[in-house]
Amino acid sequence: MTLEFWHVTCAILVPGILWASWIDYAQRRVPNRLNLALILSGLIVQCFFFGLSGVGTGVLGMLTGFGLLIVPWLMNGMGAGDVKLMSAIGVWLGPLLTFYSFALGALIGGMVAVIMIVSTGRLRAACANMSIIMAKCTSRNTLFSEFGSAKSFGESSQLLPYGVPLSAGALIILGAKLFGWWGV
Repeated sequence: MTLEFWHVTCAILVPGILWASWIDYAQRRVPNRLNLALILSGLIVQCFFFGLSGVGTGVLGMLTGFGLLIVPWLMNGMGAGDVKLMSAIGVWLGPLLTFYSFALGALIGGMVAVIMIVSTGRLRAACANMSIIMAKCTSRNTLFSEFGSAKSFGESSQLLPYGVPLSAGALIILGAKLFGWWGV
C-alpha cells in the first residue's frame, strides 16, 4: 500500500477513532453513524487508491474485525458498538493489521482492566465475576444468555469502554506501519 494511502488513513481514521474512544469513555457507547462514516469513507479511500482490490481488502478487513468480536458480543460480553468499531478499523487496515490491532488492543484492555480492578479494590469481586464467566462458558444453555453478561455484574464491576483499548491498538499498529516498526 502506498504512503499516500497511509497519510489519508491517518487524516481520517485517527480523528475518527479518537472521537469514538472519547464517546465510548464518556457515554459507554460508540455511535452507529460514526462507525458507518468510518466504514464508508474507508471503502471509498480503498477504492480510490487501489480500485476493486482495495475494496476487497477493506471488506476482508471489515469481516476480520467483525469476526474477532462477534462471539464476545453474542455472549453479552461487550457492546455492539465495539464490534462495529473494530469492523470500521478493519476497512482501513486490512485483515492482517486488523488482527494485530485487535491483539494489541486486547492486551491493552487486559492491562487496563487489571489496573482498574486493583486500584478500586475490587479484586475479590473480579475473581467472583470471573468464576461466573467460567461457569457461563461450560454450558450451551448459558453461553449466549444474559447470565454472566458484562451488564449483569452491576456494582460488582466497572465496565471497561472497550473502544478505548481497541483504538489504542489500532493507533499503535498504524504508527508501526508508518514508521516501519516490526516490518508491518
